[in-house]
Amino acid sequence: MVSGIINVYKEAGYTSHDVVAKLRGIFGQKKIGHTGTLDPGATGVLPVCLGKATKVCELLTNEDKTYRCVMLLGRCTDTQDTSGRILSEQAVTVTDAAVREAVMSFLGDYHQVPPMYSALKVQGKKLYELARAGKEVERAPRLVKILSIRILDMELPRVTLEVDCSRGTYIRTLCADIGQKLGCGGCMEDLMRTRVAGFQLQESHTLGAIEALVREGRGGELLIPVDRMFAEDPAVLARPEAEKALDNGNRLPIALLTEWRREWTKERLRLYDSQGRFVGLYQYQPREDDLKPVKIFYEKE
Repeated sequence: MVSGIINVYKEAGYTSHDVVAKLRGIFGQKKIGHTGTLDPGATGVLPVCLGKATKVCELLTNEDKTYRCVMLLGRCTDTQDTSGRILSEQAVTVTDAAVREAVMSFLGDYHQVPPMYSALKVQGKKLYELARAGKEVERAPRLVKILSIRILDMELPRVTLEVDCSRGTYIRTLCADIGQKLGCGGCMEDLMRTRVAGFQLQESHTLGAIEALVREGRGGELLIPVDRMFAEDPAVLARPEAEKALDNGNRLPIALLTEWRREWTKERLRLYDSQGRFVGLYQYQPREDDLKPVKIFYEKE
């Protein structure tokens, strides 16, 4: 079984699930998962985890992301993007300065109401299923964070934005909210995700390129090892006599490490076995004077 993470460039027309299904066929294995949904019309970075790396999917889903979008002012739709049914249209008479002020007002913490056309569930039903059935339900605002927002281009009624944001942020809802604040309405015309955590757009691979490399027997060149995702965490090495504890996923006394530093007591640690294989993430527990597993990726060969 192949294990690792691939930085996939999701092309327009594919759902995130389509990408996973395609990769299952390319690699001939079922254990594959993606790290955060992108709408079918959106493009860009979609990290996909294979094999034991699927354990990192949830961690990557929680990471900050960067998007580049085109906001179309003067139009409101039921999906908050240009693919939806037009609810209203009006001329855009606002000034460039007013647009800049409205855009920048969303910097920082922001209570955002999730769109009806989303995969969030309310009482066991996905919102988009309810929306397609002509139903609208109340959605509680969720706190998201706009870490940075930049205007890359402005030719009204279109504004190109680059947004760094926390997990759970809907860029089309941000566009609609900016339009509402300006009084002319707005929706999203185009969306590209350019970064997820350390995964960058320029390092992503199309499904076609991935399939070609796998056919040539070079699929391993695409795989990013799991431990690289945690490169900022200090690395510690276990002694050979720690093998049984590691096999069983047990806590590990610091006496079974080849080295211990006082500054590591408050750090999350990357633990490797005596052969240099990545075991997982551990945290020091002062009362027991040992390391407690946070997330295990170890699979003994």
